[in-house]
Amino acid sequence: MRQFDVFVWDGSQELRDENRQPPFTDAALGWFFTDNFNDKLNESDAEWIVFANRSVKVDREFLNSLAENISAFPMVDAFAPRLRYFETEGDKNSAKFAGGLKLHKTKGIEPIGDDAPLRYVASPRPEIAVFSRRIVQRTGAFDTGLPIPAQILDYALRMLHAGGRCFSVPYLVAELQGLPMDFTSENKEILPHIAYALSKSLGIKTARFVAAHPSVIATLWEKRKDLQEKRDKAILLSKLAPETLRELY
Repeated sequence: MRQFDVFVWDGSQELRDENRQPPFTDAALGWFFTDNFNDKLNESDAEWIVFANRSVKVDREFLNSLAENISAFPMVDAFAPRLRYFETEGDKNSAKFAGGLKLHKTKGIEPIGDDAPLRYVASPRPEIAVFSRRIVQRTGAFDTGLPIPAQILDYALRMLHAGGRCFSVPYLVAELQGLPMDFTSENKEILPHIAYALSKSLGIKTARFVAAHPSVIATLWEKRKDLQEKRDKAILLSKLAPETLRELY
């Protein structure tokens, strides 16, 4: 069994051959270039799976740091790495950081602060997420009816019901080329998908979020049957305790 498998995606459904070359190879590492995670999950046999957008640099340094954190926190089922990126300010490039996502009663989700300590989060950032094989086996397949960033949020929330928890470690950092995705309620394009994922796993607890963003009501109503069926599966035999949920805000 390999230590890590890395699933590289770009959301275009057209990963070209020249983009399928891994940056390095290792006997303990597998690479999968795909925009359909479910198609390749059966081929993966690693203990941990990294889902990374093509803009994220997954190198030996990052994987070594990940291995150290896995060893340090054996009770953790998933990790939310921080992203380091650069913004131009005047004539200088300044390093910035983007962390995992926490729940918010009216915004739905929002990034944790740059100075956030070790903590559990509701979801990794969509650009990079790390799940253990044990929790993948309990959580099941990804919901491919959603765009990939929302698939990762949805998966992390469903993982909570499967008994998993996602940990943010400030010093587990991956390099991002470009700027982070706007994966918040301010992004009107992604907002209905955030609402769908939150409603599936949290149900009535999203009422204040929906009330604050009435534009999502039409989507939730239109997909209500599908949403209810998937919600029933997501929360079947749920292991999500109320006190665990409170920690994610």
